[in-house]
Amino acid sequence: MNTVAVNLKSTSLFVSGEEFAAWQEKSLKALSELESRGGKGNDFLGWINLPSSIKPADIAALKATAAKLSKGIDIVVVIGIGGSYLGAKAVIDALSHSFTALLPKRDHPLVVFAGQNISEDYHAELFEVLRDKSAACIVISKSGTTTEPAIAFRLIRQHFEEKYGRTGAKDRIVAVTDAARGALHALAMQEGYQTFVIPDDVGGRFSVLTPVGLLPIAVAGFDIETFVKGAVDMEQITAKNDIANPAVQYAAVRNALYSKGKKIEVLVNYNPKLHFITEWWKQLYGESEGKENKGIFPAGVDFTSDLHSMGQYLQEGERSLFETVLSVKNEKHTMTIPNDPQNLDQLNFLSGKRIGECNKMAELGTLLAHVDGGVPNIHLEIPSIDEYNLGGLLYFFEKACGISGYMLGVNPFDQPGVEAYKKNMFALLNKPGFEKQGDELRKRL
Repeated sequence: MNTVAVNLKSTSLFVSGEEFAAWQEKSLKALSELESRGGKGNDFLGWINLPSSIKPADIAALKATAAKLSKGIDIVVVIGIGGSYLGAKAVIDALSHSFTALLPKRDHPLVVFAGQNISEDYHAELFEVLRDKSAACIVISKSGTTTEPAIAFRLIRQHFEEKYGRTGAKDRIVAVTDAARGALHALAMQEGYQTFVIPDDVGGRFSVLTPVGLLPIAVAGFDIETFVKGAVDMEQITAKNDIANPAVQYAAVRNALYSKGKKIEVLVNYNPKLHFITEWWKQLYGESEGKENKGIFPAGVDFTSDLHSMGQYLQEGERSLFETVLSVKNEKHTMTIPNDPQNLDQLNFLSGKRIGECNKMAELGTLLAHVDGGVPNIHLEIPSIDEYNLGGLLYFFEKACGISGYMLGVNPFDQPGVEAYKKNMFALLNKPGFEKQGDELRKRL
């Protein structure tokens, strides 16, 4: 079953049928290169067949650990940055009750995140909460030396060992890391932490279907078996060398628009539960394509909220962008708008209508207005927000990203530019070996 429907009708005013056919051929060629493992970065293609390689025993082990981390635990702190947290955060937020932290009773621990920033206030406030709660931790890092999560984990270790003792802390920490090397692996072996492996051939932004994403999602109480099943089905759909392949269609049209000067892609959603799906998507495409002075800049908006802040620019600003609308066909709840005899707000024409119908008409009306304003719109639709459809959606985006990166002519699976800020930060913090660079940088400030 295809969980992502791609509708390109609103791009036809900007890309002719003949042009799109040519880009489809390029997209199919890139797909073949990806599937044959013959392109750039082919040592990081383990994600391609990752869903179908996950065994029932792997799922069982993750669920058993999630159950252990949930027993008598109020909060599980997931430590990671970039791909080591965004996938789990995106799925958990999408599947969770919007006000889960305020519910009087939860069947599973509250999953919170740390190490995705180095804000002093954020982490200080986290530890204010942890003082009176029973907590556990999942620390995610291939090396164990990435600055932001390493700082957070140093703080968590100290807190746990002081509060629970060294043995008690050991039972509350799970490390997701390299199989054989790195600082976190060495510490886990030394302290006896339970571990799960990040595969060598899967990069961070493609790792949501490894224990990096699956373990936190399971701890939050969601069905990782069904999540993986959605990805397995999408793996099969997007492997087909066929123009009906949705990943081929999406990669083709976004590159066609890029060739016409549309340098910015804005991912639009109409459900606040999808906010962090957008954040995950931004990393996936930004880190994969932004190289060699090339690439579509990924941005995101939450409608209808952002129509009251960004709507003016999108309607009438510089015409260097296109929108990809991520739509949800069916919402979980039903709410109707009541009748008001006074009708002071003049909304009685909406009486009896579902809120979701109003949202859908806002979506369709905005799409038409923006197309009329010169903004191409790609329309993606999933049936509902659930484990199966999210598994399919995330894999769809991953596959289309690999195809699109190859069409662009870059290596979608490395990120050399990320190191520049780190070197400057180390120099300014006087890390041994960076003293000379630090002196030079301080003169420029």
